[in-house]
Amino acid sequence: MFGFRDQKLVPPAPGRALPGRDEPIPTLERHRVNGHGLKPPHPEGHETAIFGLGCFWGAERLFWKITGVHVTAVGYAGGETPNPTYEEVCSGGTGHAEVVLVVFDPAVVGYDALLRVFFEAHDPTQGMRQGNDVGTQYRSVILTTTPEQQRAAEAMRAVYDAALGRRGLDPITTEIRPAGPLHYAESHHQQYLHLHPNGYCGLAGTGVTCPLPMESAS
Repeated sequence: MFGFRDQKLVPPAPGRALPGRDEPIPTLERHRVNGHGLKPPHPEGHETAIFGLGCFWGAERLFWKITGVHVTAVGYAGGETPNPTYEEVCSGGTGHAEVVLVVFDPAVVGYDALLRVFFEAHDPTQGMRQGNDVGTQYRSVILTTTPEQQRAAEAMRAVYDAALGRRGLDPITTEIRPAGPLHYAESHHQQYLHLHPNGYCGLAGTGVTCPLPMESAS
């Protein structure tokens, strides 16, 4: 029988996602660690990146510690339901992934460097899960905000896929596509591991270093 666990491994069919709501879910205004505003406007010249690599609690902490990152926030993206709640996303009925928004200064940290952190911090071969966290919301996903990011992400995925293959690991399942709407998660999810330093963090990489594309070609 096609049970509830199986349903959570398949995104809802087009037009079958939960209806959601017209108004955004209330969220935090300022980052708990550095005090910067979570929402635009952001400093001139900064760029945004969106990554999904399993539970967003540990993933957000990973990125807010990087020099050159202005602010991070967690949210839901890649699905259909407008303004979903955490419970709706976890039901598998929205199609969204748990993601981290990263606002960064490209003069200090490049997008390739963020991609490398993304790929090395989790196992991008697991499909609709990360370890014991099972469901469409935990899938590996890169949502790009410029054509340049799209090309860079696809190039990095290719070289890392080859690196994993040389170690006998499965092919990468990371989804890469242009970003649609980002729905900010509820306040208590923002910078969760700053509030709860010993809280759950499911990040676990493969142990394989991700080469930059130019390194792979040399």
